[in-house]
Amino acid sequence: MKTVAYLQFDGQAEEALTFYEKALQATDVKKVRFNALGENPNMPLGKEDQELIMESRIEFAGNTLMLSDVPSAMQTVTGGIHKGNSILISIVDATPEVNSSLFNGLSEGGTVIMPLSNTPWSASFGMLIDQFGVTWKFNSEASKFLESFTK
Repeated sequence: MKTVAYLQFDGQAEEALTFYEKALQATDVKKVRFNALGENPNMPLGKEDQELIMESRIEFAGNTLMLSDVPSAMQTVTGGIHKGNSILISIVDATPEVNSSLFNGLSEGGTVIMPLSNTPWSASFGMLIDQFGVTWKFNSEASKFLESFTK
């Protein structure tokens, strides 16, 4: 069993998918649009929803990130999509070189909160908010820090 981060967008999933594919140096990308459903009485879609991303998956460095758009019919059920700051994605135990590459890619068009630097708990720690409002945290050799909590 594993946990996978799943990001939802209000019509920007295609743009986000392209951005994350490049920034995360994806090894495999798959996507399905809502028009693949055909006529489905359980999910009535407007014409504007047909080309939106229903499901996508990005594989990178042994990890998975999933993305989709929320069609207009579901916006009323879910209350819509809101950018929030209560969730962040953490890259843990990548080498400092991998951290640097991913950090540089994801910071394009975003805001660096803390540049990558050597800290007492990590050989390469940093934080940023990408251009889609998603917060990312990077820790290299963080397991050494986490081990200190168990002693």
